Amino acid sequence: MWRIGQLAHMVGVSERTLRHYDKIGLLAPAAVDRGTGYRWYGVAELSRLERIRGLQRLGLPLRQIADLLDAPEAQLRQALSEIVTGIQRDIAALAATAAHAEDHLATPMSILPQQAAMRPRRLRVRRLHLDHPSELAAVCPAPPATLLTWLRGQPTGGFTAAVTTDRAGEQLTLPARAVVRAVIPPSTDVVRAGQELFDWLHRHHLAITGPTVEEHLIDAEGAHAIVLEAPIKRHPPTAPRTGAG
Repeated sequence: MWRIGQLAHMVGVSERTLRHYDKIGLLAPAAVDRGTGYRWYGVAELSRLERIRGLQRLGLPLRQIADLLDAPEAQLRQALSEIVTGIQRDIAALAATAAHAEDHLATPMSILPQQAAMRPRRLRVRRLHLDHPSELAAVCPAPPATLLTWLRGQPTGGFTAAVTTDRAGEQLTLPARAVVRAVIPPSTDVVRAGQELFDWLHRHHLAITGPTVEEHLIDAEGAHAIVLEAPIKRHPPTAPRTGAG
């Protein structure tokens, strides 16, 4: 039999850890001296402690280890499968975050695009035909107002746009959709921000699937904000062409 300090030294854990395991019912000592309060551990407790440590190294939390220490192998494998799936999901999320940060470092932008899910929305609009993006500011009503453009990038000629109206106009429904949104800083030109958004979508292999929304907002203090919103879907990158051998 070993006292708590001896077992802790043998396994490489602290006495505090062993006391905690006892407190939560994970590893009780084989015996406790009533006179001195000393905890004593035997081979069974050593084996149980090593299994606890092994399950911890496999990524299982203590609250789950308590249920799996004496569980059938099939139950343990199922729990480990769920742990692996969660870790892989976390790795993918971290990789995506790193990729976005690297992209911003490589190509500085005035906006910070974010992906979101939007509910359906109905608008009453007046359609327009414009020759250049610089004309958009003149046709957009005072905020709050919404401007829509059917563009996939910087236009090379005329293009269609629409503005919301309180008068009779065409009723337009935007379906539930995945979008990329960006708030335009006050000091940034809207046309420039739109081009940055198009370039960002292209770099991330996202295709625009409908009208881009330019929301002109105003709060109770009279402060203005513009939000760009582009409906998207993932577009697989084009494989490079190879010449004939």
